Amino acid sequence: MIAEFGLAALWLAAALAVMQLAFAAIGVRRVMAAPQADSGLTADILGAVRPIAIVQGLLAVLAMAALIAVFLRSDMSVLLVAENSHSEKPLLYKFAGAWGNHEGSMLLWVAILGLAGGAVAVFERTLPRVTLVATLGAQAAIALGFYAFLLFASNPFARLDPVPADGQGLNPLLQDPGLAFHPPTLYIGYVGISVAFSFAVGALVAGDVGPAFARAMRPWVLGAWIFLTLGITAGSYWAYYELGWGGWWFWDPVENASLMPWLAATALLHSVSVLATRDGLRAWTVMLAVVAFSMSMIGTFLVRSGILTSVHAFAVDPSRGTFILALLVLYIGGALALFATRIGTVRVGTTFDPVSREGALVANNLLLSVILGVVLIGTLYPIVAAGFGVQLSVGPPFFDKAVGPVALALVAVMAAGPLLRWRRDGARALMRRLAVPGAAAVATLGAVLAFGGRVGPLPLLGMALAAGLALASVAPLWGRHLTRTPLFTWGMVVAHLGIAVSLAGMASESAFSSQTLAAARMGEPQRVGPFTVTLDGITPRIGPNWSALEAHLSARRGGGVPFVLRPQSRFFANPVTTTSESAIATMFDGQLYTVLGQMDGRGRVQLRLWWKPFVTLIWLGGVLVALGGTLSLIGRVLREWRVRRRTDQEARA
Repeated sequence: MIAEFGLAALWLAAALAVMQLAFAAIGVRRVMAAPQADSGLTADILGAVRPIAIVQGLLAVLAMAALIAVFLRSDMSVLLVAENSHSEKPLLYKFAGAWGNHEGSMLLWVAILGLAGGAVAVFERTLPRVTLVATLGAQAAIALGFYAFLLFASNPFARLDPVPADGQGLNPLLQDPGLAFHPPTLYIGYVGISVAFSFAVGALVAGDVGPAFARAMRPWVLGAWIFLTLGITAGSYWAYYELGWGGWWFWDPVENASLMPWLAATALLHSVSVLATRDGLRAWTVMLAVVAFSMSMIGTFLVRSGILTSVHAFAVDPSRGTFILALLVLYIGGALALFATRIGTVRVGTTFDPVSREGALVANNLLLSVILGVVLIGTLYPIVAAGFGVQLSVGPPFFDKAVGPVALALVAVMAAGPLLRWRRDGARALMRRLAVPGAAAVATLGAVLAFGGRVGPLPLLGMALAAGLALASVAPLWGRHLTRTPLFTWGMVVAHLGIAVSLAGMASESAFSSQTLAAARMGEPQRVGPFTVTLDGITPRIGPNWSALEAHLSARRGGGVPFVLRPQSRFFANPVTTTSESAIATMFDGQLYTVLGQMDGRGRVQLRLWWKPFVTLIWLGGVLVALGGTLSLIGRVLREWRVRRRTDQEARA
């Protein structure tokens, strides 16, 4: 009965989404057509939208809870459980396995979407009622399409008859704690972008694009950006240690599917901040909200359409892809049409000089848009070419050469931006403020050239700019009373510093990594970087739902104390899969990464060994970026709360 309860909750949520959209459309139309006509009925219609949104969100969450329950109970009469679970699977993977598949992940997406819409209905009190209702109507329209997708094309509660003795099990590559963290954080990020999109649609419909709309939208953009950052960072490290390929980013199309919304959200975050605080970039902010949501829809289509073959892709059913493509065309086309017809109602905001903080933010957004365009073209071009019978691939060489120089230019602008004044500044004054960061960049460049050996131009410039950005990022704190510095200023500093730290890790890993591929015999030492690694033996191991061969590797750095690494080759019976489990030793200056391969029948074992200097800075920087965003979010929310409380006190006085 749990499955039937979940399906009923899903149908009821869909019905309420229809009602929410209808009431919002009728109420907004009545207000826009005749604000004073029949105001009592209009107020009742508008007033009903909030509680409907709240109940709809609760029902969507109940449907997701029901799906988790049938996975925890190993109810094999549910088709989704039988295809993606097993009774002997560890409890964590039964729980997280509820969204480790196509239907479950879509239901999680919709549950978060409904919950977010309910949260907007509960907490948003600053916007005019018409704008808020139009926003909730747009949110209902988005949810309705995905409810239809679940109910008619991807029912997560479909029954199976006859009931099998046990399930087929979860993909072993997904049997990792990362499954419990990585997808939900990405989906929260995607949903945050959808809420920002709904705010933009609501503001366009109501003709209310201004600082108040931007202040209401900014926490959602910031929250979405934080979760996307965490999701991408966690996903990068998960792939790094789980796949055994030794890389942290492969420009896989599905990796790009999460990167593109992050790039658009980063641009939107800067733009909405300018609109909220300086009343500038009105049209640009609305357009970026549309673009960011479009990128999240394109990512959903790529992952679930079946047009990609990837370790990250969920579905291989073209009919489902056609359904999502129809939603993509409907939502993006409708948003662009609304933008085209209503943009004339958006007044021009305040102006600024090119040499100003606003000007730097515009340059920042333009460069982010260029990177976004390159990634989008590189991701979609092979798909389009395949449709015409031409098979080709666009891989890391293209993306590195096309994106790398633009990204470095973006870093330079990022270093200069916070040092500029709002509205108007001077180029000479900026050069004086950049003297210390510039000197650090030049010194780093010289040191790497002198002591780093042969280093490519992009890693070389990356390390130099990382040093300059690190100093420039803390420059806004110079001369300030640190305990009185606003929390959102600290957030900006920490986030920019995180970018510098990540860039330093990327450049160092690219410039100084070393790799050894060996067919090793017992007791035969192998060299990789400053380490000597010796294979001492192979022993069998038994896990909760797998068996493995485990290598005993003795590693020593120079004349230091030896330590042991134990990479494994694991065998899973449900489903039948062999995986490589890397063993990684983390040190202050990098990681020693080891992978066990196959035995060749002549007493030799394949070993893959990497030494990756400062690679951990990549993920440390990602955490710092998310931390900076969190500080900014808390600071902005507290400031808005203080302003509202002061306003309420003055009104009562």
